[in-house]
Amino acid sequence: MTYLLGVDLGTSGVKTILIDPEGRVVGRATAGYPLYSPRPLWSEQDPGDWWSATRQTIQETIRTAKIEPKSIGAVGLSGQMHGAVFLDESNLVIRRAILWNDQRTQSECDWITERVGHNRVIELISNRVLTGFTAGKIVWLRNNEPENYRRVKKVLLPKDAIRYWLTGEYATEVSDASGTALFDVKQRRWSEEMLAGADIPISWMPRCYESPEITGRITERASSETGLAAGTPVVGGGGDQAAGAVGNGIVESGIVSTSVGTSGVVFAYSDTPRVDPEARLHTFCHAVPGKWHLMGVMLSAGGSLRWYRDAFCQQESTVAAAMGKDPYEIITAEAEQAPPGCEGLIFLPYLTGERTPYPDPHARGVFFGLTLRCNRATFARSILEGVAFGLRDSFEIMRSIGLPMSESRASGGGSRSGLWRQILADITGVPHSTINMDEGPALGVALLAGVGCGVYQNVEQACSTVIRTVSRTVPDPKTAAEANRNYPIYRNLYSALKPAFDHVATAE
Repeated sequence: MTYLLGVDLGTSGVKTILIDPEGRVVGRATAGYPLYSPRPLWSEQDPGDWWSATRQTIQETIRTAKIEPKSIGAVGLSGQMHGAVFLDESNLVIRRAILWNDQRTQSECDWITERVGHNRVIELISNRVLTGFTAGKIVWLRNNEPENYRRVKKVLLPKDAIRYWLTGEYATEVSDASGTALFDVKQRRWSEEMLAGADIPISWMPRCYESPEITGRITERASSETGLAAGTPVVGGGGDQAAGAVGNGIVESGIVSTSVGTSGVVFAYSDTPRVDPEARLHTFCHAVPGKWHLMGVMLSAGGSLRWYRDAFCQQESTVAAAMGKDPYEIITAEAEQAPPGCEGLIFLPYLTGERTPYPDPHARGVFFGLTLRCNRATFARSILEGVAFGLRDSFEIMRSIGLPMSESRASGGGSRSGLWRQILADITGVPHSTINMDEGPALGVALLAGVGCGVYQNVEQACSTVIRTVSRTVPDPKTAAEANRNYPIYRNLYSALKPAFDHVATAE
């Protein structure tokens, strides 16, 4: 039997799974690594930590699956998007990687946009130049760490650094490259005009493939470090959101996905490269060859609940440990005791700035509407509702440009909560379903690996073979009505507070 390996390099850790052609998981492993924030709104990780965790999880997955490495037909790679890994001429990492949720590059993004022209930027890459994207990070290095900049010979995205260490190849694929602000999304190739506008050598960028294409093969050295058989093919894979969409079966019109991980993402398939006229949504290449997707991203979705847990829920964490439960189960059980709408308590989830619909690194988190009646339950529920309101922003933009949305498939850690799924359905007005698989991007890139090595004919067949719906949560009319009353208040708060956000940022 041929097995397929999927590796997902997340922000908090790496997850590796091994599946058979029917999608049954026969082995899995996870390993974490630290995140560094040396200054407010900065976010970095050590690529060496990624590689150590990847080696560990591949070894553990093969060992627990008890299969021969030669039976693995191909490997797929997924990972956090937009990060910048800088390699020197000896292929050594120059500095920590700057991550997707890092907000230090606003002036660099403004400079690139001014040089190329705002409207021309959108014509070239179908998106704005945003602080999370890779281009600004490269220019920031030039402006702030010139000695490091002079050493740069290659710039890789996070998962593609892992690819290099596995295969010795500099390569990426279209879905992840779409988030660099240096890629012509419509033509599915690097934009020479954007690279020239940012004064970035095109030679620094890796070769770009379609997601199921084979990009390289496991080297002898990587074989000795991971346990994979030398010569095993490695396919392009996908950025975490495109890969997660494949893992959720978002490969046809009408089905969208709502992912609540550290970030929150609304993802919609498109046969053509549609572009929001105001560029509030991202238009990227899909991991399905020749297709595209539109995506709205909020930066602190599950991350908001994690912040609340770490900052205020030591008691819940202690109780959960004693009961053998996840602390989030205790927190969401508390949240369920609060009424829908939280009696007017509204949370703005802008803890690390925001991206959709406000590309604003200065935006801050806010609790609005505090009264003496507020308690732990209302605080917890207001976070769940605030994240859902933030995701609704993306649903509303997608509706405005005519994208059909009959069903949203919920994924990410937040989707495990029945309460949060109900809140999402009530606030967005779209039924939220779950599927028989909960492996996310790791499953998606394992399926892409299967296409690359011939187990499946195409991505659509891979998804139809493996994925089916198992539950459906529909909006509750009464609760949805309460949400519709509060949503305009939520929307107006950002506009009202933006001057204050900017003032606080300039005062730091």
